[in-house]
Amino acid sequence: MNPKPKTIRTVAELRRAVAAARAGPGRRVGLVPTMGALHEGHLSLVARAREESDVVVMSVFVNPRQFGPTEDLDRYPRTEARDAELAGAAGVDILFAPGPAEVYPDGFATTVSVAGLSDRLCGARRGADHFAGVATIVTKLLNMVGPDVAYFGQKDAQQAAVVRRVVRDLDIPVRIEVCPTVREADGLAMSSRNAYLDDSDRARAVGLSRALVAAVEAAAGGEHDPRAVELVARRELAAHEIEPEYVEIVSPETLEPAADLERRVLVAVAATVGQTRLIDNVMLDPIGRADDLQPQEARRAG
Repeated sequence: MNPKPKTIRTVAELRRAVAAARAGPGRRVGLVPTMGALHEGHLSLVARAREESDVVVMSVFVNPRQFGPTEDLDRYPRTEARDAELAGAAGVDILFAPGPAEVYPDGFATTVSVAGLSDRLCGARRGADHFAGVATIVTKLLNMVGPDVAYFGQKDAQQAAVVRRVVRDLDIPVRIEVCPTVREADGLAMSSRNAYLDDSDRARAVGLSRALVAAVEAAAGGEHDPRAVELVARRELAAHEIEPEYVEIVSPETLEPAADLERRVLVAVAATVGQTRLIDNVMLDPIGRADDLQPQEARRAG
């Protein structure tokens, strides 16, 4: 357990701190980018970074550029003091928590965008500007920290695909590591937005993960048509009184609809439950096996 890490607010101080921490041959830096309101999902990324890195940096920044004008920027949970305590207990060495003016100073006029990937799935609803905001802030954080590895969660599969494309296309010298989704005991994917759910909506929200389970079981049972598997998932959502924004089986790399289940695919779902938009997904291999639908307790036991 680390002591509560010092909170750094400026890029200049961050770079000095990383340079000092990296001093010595072969010392590796891992970055865990977050928007705060930490939960076990974030902390699992820290644990992975701690295993593989000599220095762990966590960023906490609620990025205004990835929120649309009607989205929840103002009410997005901000719990910096608690986040710092959790980060230190998990092994974070450096906590970077800049203000918006530090990240986007007056005159800021550059946007990083990824054509194609940003227009599908969540991009079709939230708009490509959402993923331009994601791509821009991640590019900036990679340049600010200069990590050897950056860690993201599988729950945000489209974000991970966009980030990987940015790193590849712009020749950024970093490895992107995508770690399994962490789930509640009933299977609901952990998310900072789960705090918005009232008791009734929380009970219905488990329908997203149950829909993924139903899709996996259909594929494992011999269903080879992606559209038929999507229909199975939609029926499970309907049983939980959830109208999906989308249920799609796509290529994990291109996010284009999968023509068959003969190769690894991403089964992705999004829906608004009550007033809260939730997403979830699972990677499905050609024999109908998926390994990231277990709750956190089962992972620890395994």
